[in-house]
Amino acid sequence: MFESTPHTRSMLGLIFNFCEVTFHASARKVRKTHGNAILAIALSIVQSLLFIAAFYFMFSILGGRSMAIRGNYLLYLMSGIFLYLTHIQTLRTVMGSEGPTSDMMQHAPMNTLVAICSSALSTLYTKFIALMCVLLMIHVLIEPVEFHNWSGAFGMFILVWFLGVTLGIVFMALNIWFPDVVGILSMVYIRANMIFSGKMFVANMMPAMMLPIFTWNPLFHVIDQTRGYVFVNYIPHNTNVAYPFYFSLVALLIGMMLEHYTRLHASASWNAKR
Repeated sequence: MFESTPHTRSMLGLIFNFCEVTFHASARKVRKTHGNAILAIALSIVQSLLFIAAFYFMFSILGGRSMAIRGNYLLYLMSGIFLYLTHIQTLRTVMGSEGPTSDMMQHAPMNTLVAICSSALSTLYTKFIALMCVLLMIHVLIEPVEFHNWSGAFGMFILVWFLGVTLGIVFMALNIWFPDVVGILSMVYIRANMIFSGKMFVANMMPAMMLPIFTWNPLFHVIDQTRGYVFVNYIPHNTNVAYPFYFSLVALLIGMMLEHYTRLHASASWNAKR
């Protein structure tokens, strides 16, 4: 008498339903920082401007401008600082996504894949808008902005975001099992990238004996390659795009395997213990 009628859906319908749920979840993520979505984006712009201003004055006082690439100095700072901020914020947001034991998972259309995608897309949206606004302000108020290869530079922006997503999935899957250890590891990774990301210098100007200390980091490769696309007179010789790309694919595979295992063994008591 109370039997439910089965609903058959086509593959196209399932994809559309997934995209719809992801869209609403992404909008919720954007508003999570602030009730007003415009102010949430404005906060991201202000954060980027403060970082750029801080490094600009620091480089001016310490004489770091001599190590910069000849060209637009603000673009040199943005090619390092903004990619670093995008990568770190994406990692933090994806890492903090709702897990299998979250209250949000009690809603039928919601699942961990939607939570991960919405977290990643919300960060990409806010950072892209912030990037366009900062570039517009530099172009209008300070000096014209010119890219040697804007499509390549934008590709590196997407790659650094994707790298943050994949590492965030790995940390997210492990966080439920080892919250204290993962918290320490993520903090060490973020702090280490303040130096080892290479946002303050370029690989071509580094001594050969120091390169192995930095080339392990995929973010270092992405930032250095970005400067090759931004500046016409800089050709990266010590980094490549293949390493961070394949590193991201491997991290994505490992992260999804860990997330699947975690979801299969999820327990409602985990939240009570934490």
